[in-house]
Amino acid sequence: MIVMKIRTAAPAALLAATAASALLLSGCAGTDDAKADTGGASKLKVIAAFYPMKFVAQQVGGPHVKVTNLTKAGAEPHDLELTPKQVGSLSQADLVVYLKGLQPAVDEAVKQNKPKHAVEASKLAPLEEHGTEVYGAEDEHAGHDHADAEHGDPHVWLDPTRLAAVSTGVAESLATADPANAPDYRARAADLVARLNGLDGEFTAGLATCARKDVVTSHAAFGYLAERYHLNQIAVNGVNPESEPSPARRADIQRLARDKGVTTIFFETLAEPKTAKTLAQDLKIQTAVLDPLEGIKDEAKSDYFSVMRANLDALRKGLGCS
Repeated sequence: MIVMKIRTAAPAALLAATAASALLLSGCAGTDDAKADTGGASKLKVIAAFYPMKFVAQQVGGPHVKVTNLTKAGAEPHDLELTPKQVGSLSQADLVVYLKGLQPAVDEAVKQNKPKHAVEASKLAPLEEHGTEVYGAEDEHAGHDHADAEHGDPHVWLDPTRLAAVSTGVAESLATADPANAPDYRARAADLVARLNGLDGEFTAGLATCARKDVVTSHAAFGYLAERYHLNQIAVNGVNPESEPSPARRADIQRLARDKGVTTIFFETLAEPKTAKTLAQDLKIQTAVLDPLEGIKDEAKSDYFSVMRANLDALRKGLGCS
């Protein structure tokens, strides 16, 4: 009987031990998989409203964050419409980085969903009013278009020193959300600020001596850049790239271009270039791309720094800089 009991108990004990071992191994495997997916720790969920905000969040957050861009690559951000899923995701985010006034749908979604932490870029790089040069007094739309009437010109990222201020603010918000990695966020932000200051130096030197200072653009996105480097922006359209100039404004642009000896009209990558190209043809002058960096079609090939340096090269050529 004793032998019988031993033979009966042994398989039961063995099964229990095997099950426990399997459970333990399964638990270990699950932990290892999670670490493999996250680099050993869970990543902060960061939502960026459009490309420049995404770029800063990625550069400052590094391996500690997973950044989602609300604006699809290559899409125009001004008139973004959010899906219900995108709206709902804001309440689950650890940090949202956006710029009030550029994308009304994002402003409203942030207000309604109240993310854990948020960086509103204009609080770090205050907006100014640009665009009074967009319309002449004879134009029925004189003044600013609707995009900047309430908030100011949103395109602060085109001045590298202003984007540097945003970068420092993003680092502090990440540090608050994730204190354990605060030193790394601040170190990464300091490195990005140094690179942005270096880019500022390149623009300052590259645009110091130019035959012309007047930059005719299809979209009034370059007010901060023009202010920083002592250029004059003459925009065909307003701050919203989809706005259309009146016939009077077209005639005014042609007159200004002739009077100032303009040789190039700059158009952008995401908006319709037809008006700018037609004006250039009428004036028998060149066109070139000046990218406002509101979105990048292929981020594997380009980033903020490479596009800004391409802008510098285009400006130097178009303005006859030595």
